[in-house]
Amino acid sequence: MTEYVEVARGESERGEILLRRRIEDHAADALELRVNGVFVMDTRETGTEVELAAVALDLVDDPRDVVVAGLGLGFTTQRVLADKRVEQVMVVEIEDALIGWMRDGTIPHGPALLADKRVHIVAADIVMAVAEATSTYDLVLLDVDNGPGQLVHGENARLYEADFLASTRQLLNRGGAVVVWSANPAPELRETMEHVFGNCTEQRHGVLLQGRDEEYLLYLSRRS
Repeated sequence: MTEYVEVARGESERGEILLRRRIEDHAADALELRVNGVFVMDTRETGTEVELAAVALDLVDDPRDVVVAGLGLGFTTQRVLADKRVEQVMVVEIEDALIGWMRDGTIPHGPALLADKRVHIVAADIVMAVAEATSTYDLVLLDVDNGPGQLVHGENARLYEADFLASTRQLLNRGGAVVVWSANPAPELRETMEHVFGNCTEQRHGVLLQGRDEEYLLYLSRRS
């Protein structure tokens, strides 16, 4: 038997964002994040969020400056910060409510995560943040929804198109890399990244999500 208890709810021009506790027999409680009714992530299966960061950090020799697009429940940022080579992490998150829940402890591990002086939270659309950036970075990690095949917001489709990816390429230092998370195979995204960067690798990662075997994907490109 599974029960759900609402923890926090927010509204924005993009719709509803909901944080709820999932209570299941014979399992520890989990916090679950949903946007407009769509499951985004929870605190139990965090493997691919962590792997997104781990894979990216292995791509470059000196990842001092990192952009994480999508705060989520913070596990990608947490893994980035575990790397002592990292000097600055710019986390771009469009939902003010989610940032607030991280800061005030509604998400219990949030305050400690954001207390790290290397973290800089930018409350903005990642497209705008990239367009207005005045610095360059070694890594850009893109996990703002469920990938091009399962958009949380329709306008996020532009994040997987050539114009935005080209802007992201310009944001990278030479030898830098971008890694994109996707819930489904995305051959068009892979082709576009190959065109923009001249290279793209697809990695598949199996996970057990609420008793179901799932396979999530990472798409990796480097600026040569």
